[in-house]
Amino acid sequence: MLFLREGWAAQTPAGLLAGIATLDAAQALAERWQLGMEARWGMSPFGGSTNSAVWEAVDARMFLQPEHRGASRVQAAFRAAYFLPPVATVAVDSDDAEHLRELVDALHLSANEATVRQYQKLLRDHSRRQRA
Repeated sequence: MLFLREGWAAQTPAGLLAGIATLDAAQALAERWQLGMEARWGMSPFGGSTNSAVWEAVDARMFLQPEHRGASRVQAAFRAAYFLPPVATVAVDSDDAEHLRELVDALHLSANEATVRQYQKLLRDHSRRQRA
């Protein structure tokens, strides 16, 4: 939980590694507290490290609009985190200036929201099968 000048904000895990239960809980929290987009923050979009093998194995550029698929995989994963769950701000922890520049450069990229929705559906379907 964060306290902003205008009021409270919720900070929740975000990104491709966040499970559907986390994404649904973040959405429910935002709705229950009637948080506007500016009060929805995401964190840990890379699950702790951009050097993890998952980021080499998964090409997150599929979550971007076709004209932006020349971006790096890290940039694409960062941009997708703004939609998983929907947030206005994503907090990262880094002291690497080049990495931070790469992320700032990703802010102009447009996500393919239909692909994000399909990904959420796949996560939800997978979760239901796991419970059955």
